[in-house]
Amino acid sequence: MSYGTWLSPIQSALIVEKTISPIEIQVDEQGTAYWLELRPSESGRYALRSNKQQDDLLPKPFNSRTRVHEYGGGSYLVANNRIYFTNFPDQRIYQLNLQDNQTVVPLTGESKDAAQRYANMIFDSYRQQIICVHENHIDEHNVQNSIAAVSVNDSGSLKTLVDGYDFYSSPSMSPDGKYLVWICWNHPNMPWDQTELWIGELTNDSNQLLINKRKLFGKVNESILQPQWSPDGKFIYFVSDRSNWWNIYRTTSDGQNLEHIYDIKAEFGGPGWQFGTSYYGFDADQNLVAAYWTNGLAKLARINVQTKTLTPLPATEIYTDIRYVRVYKNKVYFLASSAVRPTEVVEYDFNENKTEVLCRSMDLSIDERYLSVPEMITFKTGDSIAYGIYYPPKNGDYPISSDSTELPPLLVRTHGGPTSATTSAFNLRIQYWTSRGFALLDVNYRGSTGYGREFRDSLKDNWGIYDVQDCIAGAEHLVQQKKVDRNRLTIDGGSAGGYTTLCALTMYDYFSAGASHYGVSDLELLAKDTHKFESRYLDNLIGEYPAKQNIYIERSPMTHIKSLSKPIIFFQGAEDKIVLPSQAELMVNALREKHLPVAYVLFDGEQHGFRQAPNIQKSLDGEFYFFSKIFHFNMADKVDPIPIENLPVD
Repeated sequence: MSYGTWLSPIQSALIVEKTISPIEIQVDEQGTAYWLELRPSESGRYALRSNKQQDDLLPKPFNSRTRVHEYGGGSYLVANNRIYFTNFPDQRIYQLNLQDNQTVVPLTGESKDAAQRYANMIFDSYRQQIICVHENHIDEHNVQNSIAAVSVNDSGSLKTLVDGYDFYSSPSMSPDGKYLVWICWNHPNMPWDQTELWIGELTNDSNQLLINKRKLFGKVNESILQPQWSPDGKFIYFVSDRSNWWNIYRTTSDGQNLEHIYDIKAEFGGPGWQFGTSYYGFDADQNLVAAYWTNGLAKLARINVQTKTLTPLPATEIYTDIRYVRVYKNKVYFLASSAVRPTEVVEYDFNENKTEVLCRSMDLSIDERYLSVPEMITFKTGDSIAYGIYYPPKNGDYPISSDSTELPPLLVRTHGGPTSATTSAFNLRIQYWTSRGFALLDVNYRGSTGYGREFRDSLKDNWGIYDVQDCIAGAEHLVQQKKVDRNRLTIDGGSAGGYTTLCALTMYDYFSAGASHYGVSDLELLAKDTHKFESRYLDNLIGEYPAKQNIYIERSPMTHIKSLSKPIIFFQGAEDKIVLPSQAELMVNALREKHLPVAYVLFDGEQHGFRQAPNIQKSLDGEFYFFSKIFHFNMADKVDPIPIENLPVD
């Protein structure tokens, strides 16, 4: 049977009904591990679980998700036998006593339109308060960020510890409760561009809670991540890319005697899109256990901080993607996956050198006959190189004849950010395509993370150029190798990936069709109307606005709509505050006027990215259905048809 017509057991309903997304691992003072589970089947609710209890810790409908920076993360804290969490609908901090496990009580007050938001919490046992990042939406165009203290005994009274910078993250308190360190930065920088590490002294004075504030480190073009005190309080550890690579360093509270813990061309960190990430921790001997990435693959290792030697942990080498590392004495907890292993919450025991799976993202098993095993590829693009993960079509029920001349269609997948990266982590949504007969190329274009700062910075001033060129170069690499059909090349992406997709379709005559998921079509509109966190992001990617208005216009897909001749389907969240629905609607109306095949699917109740099961399912099936109509093949699945305007009648 022809590619695209294969019947697959990997159904969209199974993907959303039988899978969850575990994130944000934490460990409390007793060594109990906790994690959140994003559940599409519960309308995208984030539920809290632990390795010591089978049931959910938070009763429905509570949803542990913060909207700070809109991307959230760091939404909960477990300390003092209590859970403290930000509830999504109202953004208030609530507490739940784990000893009675009965009543959820609000800690912070109500605010109109959830204007007061909290994230990245730590517990100050000396003063019985939560220290956190606080975001105050005074009005739509006036958002103030700070680090604040919330009393757990005084009706949630809120006091600002430090403000004045545009953004804050990663508060960390010394073991003796005397010092606080944090990360801060100002527009137009993003946290992967330039951040500063600061320190201050905590007091018990109700009028002046943090004194003697001073900057420790932070130079031009240095990104600092995850400051953390050593258990004995002698050192402050942090991740910095001052060597071109995000490596681990340490210093003392006076900022003297900076030490590079282990010099390697690898990344011990990633872009700070969300709070709550953790790349390393300390074992019982105060050595480091850390995850790092080389050439798109992750490893977990122990680093002896005295001898500065790195030792891989053999039992964890089955994984190629490792995140949210938390260490408690002789155990490490982390989120991990590989090309053939779905995401798992894993416990690793040093003493036993073995792993135990605490939670799996999938409540189903897929026969390997239906799973495409990816290949890491490198290809030339202009005067540089780019990276990709290539998945050939694979379905054991449809063996490919050696004398067949048919080549499969290709879907080029473009990640968001654009300062982000795709990984080889098992992804059923990719296998959905390959098990139906599509080849898929997941591109790490110039600007992606995981390959050093120089590669990451190469996209500055070149967004909409290098990323598009690299996607085309990757597809052409596979065409030249006769692995895919030149006449059936498609491209899709979400958010910034949607922008790359639309640029490729409007500025180049290469791909045959595309799908934009909440993608950017008008850069001026994005610069004028988006949330605070990304409101100056384009200064580095495109240029300052309005001084470089001409470039914004030139690089906008809308500007090149006259040259567009390819069909596109659009998926959009109605409540998206990052890329507004008007971005998609401008393009949809333009395609209508050109009488090109176009489809528009607007999801009520969705923000930036889809979390509700029916919508995830519809976006998967709908995109495949759209391409089946464009390329004139019959998909095996019975799905609800997507209305396609201007589709030629056969």
